[in-house]
Amino acid sequence: MKSQDIRKQFLQFFESNGHLIVPSAPIVLKDDPTLMFNNSGMAQFKEYFLGNGNPKSPRIADTQKCLRVSGKHNDLEDVGFDTYHHTMFEMLGNWSFGDYFKKEAINWAWQLLTEVYKIPKENLYVSVFEGNPDENVPFDQEAWDIWKELISEDRIILGNKKDNFWEMGDQGPCGPCSEIHVDLRTEAEKALVSGKSLVNNDHPQVVEIWNNVFMEFNRKADGSLEKLPAQHVDTGMGFERLCMALQGKTSNYDTDVFTPLIEKVEQITGLKYTSNEVKNISEEQNKTNIAIRVIVDHVRAVAFAIADGQLPSNTGAGYVIRRILRRAIRYGFTFLGTKEPFINKLVEVLANQMGEFFPEIKSQQQLVTNVIREEEASFLRTLEQGLQLLENVMAETSGKEVSGAKAFELYDTFGFPIDLTALILREKGYDLDEAGFNVAMQEQKARSRAASEVSTEDWNVLIPGNVETFVGYDQTANEVKITRIRKVDSKKDGVLYQIVLDNTPFYPEGGGQVGDKGTLVSANETIDIIDTKKENNLILHFAKQLPENIEAGFVAKVNTDLRTSTSKNHSATHLMHLALRTILGTHVEQKGSLVNPNYLRFDFSHFSKVSDDELRQVEASVNAQIEAQLQLVEHRNIPIKEALDKGAMALFGEKYGDNVRMIEFGDSKELCGGIHVKNTAEIWHFKIISEGAVAAGIRRIEAITGDAVKDFYTSQENTLAEIKEVLKNPQDVLKSVASLQDDNAKLKKQVEQLVKEKIEGLKNSLVADFQEVNGIHFLAKQVDLSMSSTKDLAQAIGTSKPNAFVFLASIEDNAPNIHCYISKELVAEKGLNAGNVIRELGKLIDGNGGGQPFFASGKGKNVGGIKEALEKVVDFVK
Repeated sequence: MKSQDIRKQFLQFFESNGHLIVPSAPIVLKDDPTLMFNNSGMAQFKEYFLGNGNPKSPRIADTQKCLRVSGKHNDLEDVGFDTYHHTMFEMLGNWSFGDYFKKEAINWAWQLLTEVYKIPKENLYVSVFEGNPDENVPFDQEAWDIWKELISEDRIILGNKKDNFWEMGDQGPCGPCSEIHVDLRTEAEKALVSGKSLVNNDHPQVVEIWNNVFMEFNRKADGSLEKLPAQHVDTGMGFERLCMALQGKTSNYDTDVFTPLIEKVEQITGLKYTSNEVKNISEEQNKTNIAIRVIVDHVRAVAFAIADGQLPSNTGAGYVIRRILRRAIRYGFTFLGTKEPFINKLVEVLANQMGEFFPEIKSQQQLVTNVIREEEASFLRTLEQGLQLLENVMAETSGKEVSGAKAFELYDTFGFPIDLTALILREKGYDLDEAGFNVAMQEQKARSRAASEVSTEDWNVLIPGNVETFVGYDQTANEVKITRIRKVDSKKDGVLYQIVLDNTPFYPEGGGQVGDKGTLVSANETIDIIDTKKENNLILHFAKQLPENIEAGFVAKVNTDLRTSTSKNHSATHLMHLALRTILGTHVEQKGSLVNPNYLRFDFSHFSKVSDDELRQVEASVNAQIEAQLQLVEHRNIPIKEALDKGAMALFGEKYGDNVRMIEFGDSKELCGGIHVKNTAEIWHFKIISEGAVAAGIRRIEAITGDAVKDFYTSQENTLAEIKEVLKNPQDVLKSVASLQDDNAKLKKQVEQLVKEKIEGLKNSLVADFQEVNGIHFLAKQVDLSMSSTKDLAQAIGTSKPNAFVFLASIEDNAPNIHCYISKELVAEKGLNAGNVIRELGKLIDGNGGGQPFFASGKGKNVGGIKEALEKVVDFVK
């Protein structure tokens, strides 16, 4: 059975049993500060389990793109070494929100696996929770009784809290679970060892395929459990493992989920992958297999993340994506011999394979390909630089063990992989101080954990069952009551309080727009609201202190100055989006934005730099729309199909409900939940400040509006006035500046000629100062030249004599610099190294440097160290 059919049958089965089939949420999470990525099928439904919203249906099923590479669920380092772990995987799931419970969930799971998919019953084992007296949670008798009607009791396993009690996090909904495991071994293997003994023991052919979680408890901050008001079912079945079972394979990578990608890698590299059926392979073939598994797994994770709007970067989720891709690149570089970008060529295969169920990978194929290609080229350059840096580290090492601290510096600062460092060191006859590296790594992790440590208390609910209402589209002040509060303590922000109101005019951060700030005012006090965010469908107002009387009535007041500036910038992004699509082409799509009171930032897809003329056209187009005084036309809470039929643009990577809000300014029509001006005239003026690249095929424009533009032009006028004053108030400023530039160019040529003559004169006089030391022509002097001229002089003198060793020092801008030239024959015959000379003597001037064995330079801070350096350099030739 093909993987596409397996997926279809799952969804059709649950649809026939009254479930609403919903699309996968984006792999990148936008409104959940506790998660970077969707790491399970239930992540998009958290608000329903927490009671903060109502699902479209009490029964839902889907296939969800998941990523497990950070935090508690981190499978990254396992990927490639076994046959069943993945970074990105699909989770087939069915959910009940206060509807059916254990009986239906277990019976449907059994029916689908054994009757529809026809997995032999004798290949299946199930587990139930054994109970935990310490937490007063009993043995799951109900699940046991249901299972024993379906399967013999000797195939039912009691599981502990680790394996059979599922928790959303340190706090929140949780409950016992019942796992289904499949034994894919041969009959001969089964006869030797019981499958029951291999369940949950990391056997590659005895694996969990489906987990049925029965959420009936809530974990509180103090660790205690309380019963949930409603019982829920959350199930997840690993799609890739299910395909392995149904296609008669013993490795996920041998299924048609991965074989098209593997075949493409084989075609590109000329190497062969051996299936899991082939035994007793060589160590070399095993390394090839691991590398290919890493690459075909990782390209899926990276491609889907980029398609959903997450570009590789150096922070947050973007850094995780970059790490995954770089891991794939270095496995190709080290074990497949790929020295040119090639992973990007797999995107077409992936798009053709999965585009039917996940249309975003097909529509974003070109962008994903371009971004991956550029990332590959960049990291391959980093690897080449790292190889040179590693050569320098080995040259500096006394003995044959490279320090772990140095290896960690290469890893942390330059992104050079530790396993590649170890491999190269072994080839060169060096050992790596792995213990030292691990210490440095653990210290960094400890610092990172400490910096991100957060302690969250339980909610103190003041008004139970209240559903919060957002009134901020129509009001900036409103009478409110506090419905719940909790304390959050973090190393980064200190103690903050999260406040939830019965209704609020405060806009929570989302859609690129920052959260509102303002105050809560009662008869006796004023509390500052420093930020507003949304979490699990709750609007959270952040304050540094709580009101003395939390049950009082308050007036929630938004800071309207900040709100107004932000709304101008937000509306301007819509006008600019239209202008870009009109001027550059309809291939332009928004890929990210930031809208705050000070400026706007807009990322968009485009294949080349936007020219100055095109930027002027964009600016003119936006300002024309501002001058046209276009009235805001807001379509609030309309069906998404109606909005799209009206011409509204939907953004990839965003999750939309059945009903949406559409914002219209003339021809600009977008789905948007943000705050906007009532008329474009309120924006006053639009000015682009910068344009540049974010990634391959992604450009970024930063711009300002309103008062910020006034301030910009005032600043420009002041600068012009200062320039005029410096130039003695000429009639024509441009002509005066051009004349200055012309004079400067002439003087520069004269200075260059004088310096050349000075260098030639110094060269002729210094040649006479050479001394002969051990058959080497040796010279060490301080000269009165710039750093670049001293460097030129050292090379000029050095090449004038055979067997020359030249060391020159000079001072520029009160900073010492040193240079060493060694004839190539001395480097070859006597093993002298200019880089080592500069690194050693650079310590005397509180500096550093480096270069090639025949020439190196350095710079420092301690001018007084030059004298000692000139005295000690002769020791290198004695």
